[in-house]
Amino acid sequence: MDFTGFVSSRYSVRSYDPLHPVEKEKLLRVLEAGRMAPSASNRQPWKIVIVQSTPMLRKLSTCYSASWFAKTTVVLIVKGNRSEAWTRKSDGYNSIETDLTILMDHLILAAHAEGLSTCWIAAFEPQKLREVLALSESEEVFAMMPLGYPVAGEIATRPKTRKTLDEITEWL
Repeated sequence: MDFTGFVSSRYSVRSYDPLHPVEKEKLLRVLEAGRMAPSASNRQPWKIVIVQSTPMLRKLSTCYSASWFAKTTVVLIVKGNRSEAWTRKSDGYNSIETDLTILMDHLILAAHAEGLSTCWIAAFEPQKLREVLALSESEEVFAMMPLGYPVAGEIATRPKTRKTLDEITEWL
């Protein structure tokens, strides 16, 4: 399968099978792919938090209200330190969000390559999540994603709705 076919076959999943745990080898390969993600000036201003314990998963579910999220068995949380990220001198632009987006994309695509499903989540309650994770002042959570096998029949097969190339490109 070519790369376009590969990324076209990935869907966000919101129903995970609690009876089909993620194999440690697959999880480690996903994390390794994340470790290879590029970052501005190779600063790598991130940490990936792997949540698997039932008590912590319960606490996490208080930070994101979707009922399906409470049934997940593995959640990866991408957090970063703005002070460790590259900053452009001319205007103060800080690369933390860009760096963490690239990391998330590597994790999501690696999971898909391993036959695992994910769902990018940014609609959490940040202050509550800060408390649950006991983050330091300099740390911030960018996104989190459940990781696992979908419940049978939950894989989307509908065509993706995307803008055309003409709508998203500008040739100069």
